[in-house]
Amino acid sequence: MAKKKPEVKLRSWGRYTPLDTRSKELPQLIKMTHDIPCELGVEFGYIANIRKAKNKKLYYCIYHPDIPDQEGGVLPPFDGEEYIRQNDWDFFIGDTIWEPIDNKAGPWRVTLSIDGQMIADETFNLILPESC
Repeated sequence: MAKKKPEVKLRSWGRYTPLDTRSKELPQLIKMTHDIPCELGVEFGYIANIRKAKNKKLYYCIYHPDIPDQEGGVLPPFDGEEYIRQNDWDFFIGDTIWEPIDNKAGPWRVTLSIDGQMIADETFNLILPESC
């Protein structure tokens, strides 16, 4: 019997309301775009709908510009795993801007994979305000 291949559809991408980690509600889309203002507290990313993959492990990774760590090195990409909880599941993956903002500008690549297969790959361009 052939394995079911996961079905993935991006529902939305861009700027969102802040994510409430204590709630099961997903953030709400503010603007569908890949150009994101690099301002304190801005939430960005995408919502992927994943079907036919219940109990599989979802791997996520956020590649950010060369943001320095406290020792002056470069922060590694932010990554992790999450088990897919339902056969028809909406998942938000994204990030928010923190201080200082001047080193956050540039391309941020956000990827999702299941069983080593890339299922979503979006790049957001964070743009500093003109006043900086």
